[in-house]
Amino acid sequence: MSDQQQATQQDDQPFFNIQRVYLKDMSLEQPNSPQIFLESEAPAVEVQVNVAAAQLQEGIFEVVVTGTVTTKVQDKVAFLVEAHQAGIFDIRNVPVEQLDPLLGIACPTILYPYLRGNIADVITRAGFQAIHLSEINFQALYEQRLQAAMAEAGQQGGEGNSGIVMPDGSQARH
Repeated sequence: MSDQQQATQQDDQPFFNIQRVYLKDMSLEQPNSPQIFLESEAPAVEVQVNVAAAQLQEGIFEVVVTGTVTTKVQDKVAFLVEAHQAGIFDIRNVPVEQLDPLLGIACPTILYPYLRGNIADVITRAGFQAIHLSEINFQALYEQRLQAAMAEAGQQGGEGNSGIVMPDGSQARH
């Protein structure tokens, strides 16, 4: 086999690489401080997590995992934290049917520990006891979203979206 054939064969191999992991945005609100610190009742905690992916250019994708933690004591908001943990991933020579699961499962699994750490840190720095977010099974979350999209597409009579936003703003379908 010639060097050129070998190089071509290597260029066709599936490729996945993390280019960068970064905190894209974070906010903290404490609308009832300092009075909320005097409350003795245990707080109620609500956590929401979402995943979004966008193609930046050929083979380069940004995945963002958003976490929102709202804590209330007697219907008063103690604090609200929202963080967007992002990553840029180089993904090439991957079949289209495998791309969406990579973006919806593998990439969020890589980013989530960073999100958990950043949220726990800001809550502690705000003067509250740390809240450690539970592990998330992103495969189960992905499958739930896929089923919901298929059900919605069935009601509308069309195909479901893959969730990938292309550079021109359109959504990729598969």
